[in-house]
Amino acid sequence: MFGQDFLHKALIGAPIILFSLTVHEFFHAWSAFRFGDTTARDQGRLTLNPLAHLDLTGVLVMVVSQFRFGWARPVPVNPLNLRNPRVANLWISAAGPLSNVGLAVIAGLVYRSVLVLDLALPPMFIEFLTTAVAINIILAFFNLVPLFPLDGSHILKSLVGYDVAARIERFDRFAPFVLILLVITGVLWIFLWPPVAVIISLILGQ
Repeated sequence: MFGQDFLHKALIGAPIILFSLTVHEFFHAWSAFRFGDTTARDQGRLTLNPLAHLDLTGVLVMVVSQFRFGWARPVPVNPLNLRNPRVANLWISAAGPLSNVGLAVIAGLVYRSVLVLDLALPPMFIEFLTTAVAINIILAFFNLVPLFPLDGSHILKSLVGYDVAARIERFDRFAPFVLILLVITGVLWIFLWPPVAVIISLILGQ
């Protein structure tokens, strides 16, 4: 597991995932702050310091998955402090995935510029850019899955009526187990990978 291939993946994947997760959580915290909730800021989460957002289990999963996946500690939000809670919850939840899409687009633009300018850069740098696009699009789409505790569940509850949202909340206690089952069996990726692959190709111009 810890051979040369593992070290190669670590050198490329680890910094990308750490930075991408940090930006993801930072924008959750920033959006919450903009809507009137200072909880995340008061707990030191309104920062781009990765140490403030790391989750031990998420880091272990990152290592086991050979730096293809991982997660950070969720940003705390107190809905009682929010102005217009339903709208706020929608944008706070969407901010994380949108930040990952933004990072993917930036990496994609750099990649395309390198190709257009025909710059003689190390292959590892090119791989770093393409991997950054892939990881961030995967993180964005995965987090948009409408199952608790992912961002998609909060977005869904913000878009539907109160009665439907209440029914979804009653299912939330089972949702993490359903999510784990979908991930372990690979069923989730059957549905996620086709759109993910299309978006990655569009961003990279392939």
